[in-house]
Amino acid sequence: MLYSTITPAEKRRLFRERLATGELLQFPGAFNPLSAKLIQSTGFDGVYISGAVIAADLGLPDIGLTTLTEVAGRGQQISRMTDLPSLIDADTGFGEPMNLARTVQTLEDAGVAGIHIEDQVNPKRCGHLDGKAVVDNDTAMKRIKAAVDARRDENLLIMARTDIRAADGLDVAIDRAKMLVDAGADAIFPEAMKDLGEFEAMRAALDVPVLANMTEFGKSELFTKQQLADIGINIVIYPVSLLRLAMGAAMRGLDSLQETGSLQAVVPEMQTRAELYETLDYEAYNHFDSGIFNFDLTTHTKH
Repeated sequence: MLYSTITPAEKRRLFRERLATGELLQFPGAFNPLSAKLIQSTGFDGVYISGAVIAADLGLPDIGLTTLTEVAGRGQQISRMTDLPSLIDADTGFGEPMNLARTVQTLEDAGVAGIHIEDQVNPKRCGHLDGKAVVDNDTAMKRIKAAVDARRDENLLIMARTDIRAADGLDVAIDRAKMLVDAGADAIFPEAMKDLGEFEAMRAALDVPVLANMTEFGKSELFTKQQLADIGINIVIYPVSLLRLAMGAAMRGLDSLQETGSLQAVVPEMQTRAELYETLDYEAYNHFDSGIFNFDLTTHTKH
């Protein structure tokens, strides 16, 4: 009932333990707190909080227009609603190293288990679009060093994302990833790998966990969990998938309403009231109410 009873510190500790096993962890992207509860009840390992999804939810493109306050607010809303660890997209850190240090502490206070910071030039753009620009090695490393120095909980995962593959190729991306690990990154997010072989090469070159981004309509093929596990990938995210599914259903529903004047044709596709109440654990709230408001008006006399 209400929020998770597992503290953020404990979620971070447990997340580190799971990562250390070497198994592949699946983190679907939550577009709101309710979808995070659905991810948990379905049995996944964690929740991803995408910057692109936060921007889209605000009606904005993913080009660095969101603020730290908006991202931290949504991160807290989602993280506190689930027992699962959450990994949040901190874009380029919302400024220079001192701003980035504040970003890390703000997101740490929001209750996330991990943060990833990228090496794009600000304002950034979606990692699977052409024309991205990245910062130089020194700037990229300073961002990660600032993040690592700023965290207060040593179990907060600082992940470095590199977008340099699209601009300069795989070999340069591997070199950049190694530098980011040397700067203190706990894990690496190599964005927009071309094929499974590139993921495998990146995994073989590093001694820290590696994340694969399985976003639809992007540069990478949608590899299966087993394919990624077979090459040693540690985390796979599906950042925008639930939002795309929900919006696709919403579009079809609105079209049906406009065409027929009723939603009757799409009712079978909807989450039922019973399914919603189960996801919300409605019964726990009813039980709480009955335990508190248990007086009987029939015992009161009239004055």
